[in-house]
Amino acid sequence: MGMGCWAIGGPWSFNGTAGGWSQVDDAESLRALRRAFDLGARFFDTAANYGAGHSERLLAQAFQGRRDQVVIATKFGYAVDEAAKKVNSYEQPEEQSDVVSRLRANLEGSLRRLGADYIDVYLLHVWGLTIERALEARELLERLVAEGKIRTYGWSTDRADALRAFSGAPNCGALEQQLSVLDGNLEVLALCDELDLASLNRGPLGMGLLSGKMGAGSRFASDDVRSHAQWHPGFKDGKPTAEWLAKLAAIREVLASGGRTLAQGALAWLWARSPRTVPIPGFRTVAQVEENCRAMEFGPLTAAQMREIDRLLGRE
Repeated sequence: MGMGCWAIGGPWSFNGTAGGWSQVDDAESLRALRRAFDLGARFFDTAANYGAGHSERLLAQAFQGRRDQVVIATKFGYAVDEAAKKVNSYEQPEEQSDVVSRLRANLEGSLRRLGADYIDVYLLHVWGLTIERALEARELLERLVAEGKIRTYGWSTDRADALRAFSGAPNCGALEQQLSVLDGNLEVLALCDELDLASLNRGPLGMGLLSGKMGAGSRFASDDVRSHAQWHPGFKDGKPTAEWLAKLAAIREVLASGGRTLAQGALAWLWARSPRTVPIPGFRTVAQVEENCRAMEFGPLTAAQMREIDRLLGRE
């Protein structure tokens, strides 16, 4: 079980558009991080992007004095202006070399914000980077492992071709993919089995949709990324899609069986899908952390429940 630390970064701008999840309370975020630890979570996923470094700083505060008791993943590949709360991508093909040339500087920035001298899992954050550039980055990542700066690395992408090309080096240990009971590239998950990689699952609760707490009338603040997340199949024009709401309604009874909440059932689906999965649900409150962590008390769905979900969704 992991904790996704995107939302606690607070508001920030990504290429001029809202990249965060609206306003946050840092004191509540710190309480939530520490509560997650108390409930058995040890893996925390963040990125230099999240809050333009703010999420990393919160992790440093939360786990000061016990850095060796948690596993932290963070990400690189963008120009981060911490003071202005702005993050920009390298848009032009000729600028993509900056992902590699600035990698070491990006790493040092994350280490400084995390108050750490190493990072457990360092992830390339640029979903669509060319494989040529990614392999250049991999060469440097291998050197950084040898230097003790990082322990393992991977790529946050849903591209099977990228994963197969990138994963051939000895210290590549993980992939981060968008995966939930209603979406994701299962070819990539199968490759994780084949290539002996951990599958870190972003969006395991469909950006909150699979919690069951949204409906057709749900709307989001203008500084909430979900107000314009056209790339996510569960949202269109700033609201949940009828298709996803209908699918969730169809499998609600199975997910919530045995005393689970819907969110806990969605996490249980991931664990049943593959023992390599590490869901990283986001959170902004202690209550959300408690609900998500208690999914561990139930464990994965049964084989019969998995078959029933496939039947209900027409995936047999």
